[in-house]
Amino acid sequence: MRLPDDFGDSPKKDLTSPSERQHVLMHCCCAPCSSAMIEACLFHGIQPTIFFYNPNIHPEKEYLKRKNEIIRFAEVLGVDFVDMDYDPKTWFREMKGYEHEPERGKRCLHCFQLRMEKTANYAKEHCFTHFTTTLASSRWKDINQIRQAGQTAASLTGNIAQYWDQDWRKGGLSARKDSLLKQIGFYNQQYCGCAYSLRDSNKWRKEKGRSLISFDDE
Repeated sequence: MRLPDDFGDSPKKDLTSPSERQHVLMHCCCAPCSSAMIEACLFHGIQPTIFFYNPNIHPEKEYLKRKNEIIRFAEVLGVDFVDMDYDPKTWFREMKGYEHEPERGKRCLHCFQLRMEKTANYAKEHCFTHFTTTLASSRWKDINQIRQAGQTAASLTGNIAQYWDQDWRKGGLSARKDSLLKQIGFYNQQYCGCAYSLRDSNKWRKEKGRSLISFDDE
């Protein structure tokens, strides 16, 4: 993996560290979503530790693709990486009853909550005063749901670990994320991640006459 020559010159010029230690725990869903956020943090002297807890990603082949890509990115940057391993049984159990919720519905909020609670607890246990998530960089996600999940998770720690509330789509970061995706050549997933988003994506593709997302030939 090779970074573009201008990597490190973030377009976001107005970012202030939430922590005196200049350190933040960053829950990451994938490499593309993390790229411009990590660059912005490093540009402003904020050291992120990547926290990978995404039991929603299905199937395991897809999970490993996304995890391995963010590991490669972290290694190139020299950024710490925390791997919480794969835990799909917990995710499916927690999502029971939400199987037919639409994108941005109750299932997504519940999924965000599960992941943010895990992140907040790790932050509390390992002396991080603040945590954030790359989910907040996605135009496909409801920023208010993500904010609610992060703040609720923080409150469950007694706000010992606080949620760093940023709209990571602003300040030129969305365009920068798209640019880095192309320049670095990240693996770019074709659906949000869970079994139900895969189901719904393939339903839409079938209706539009497009090829289905398949893992049979891998």
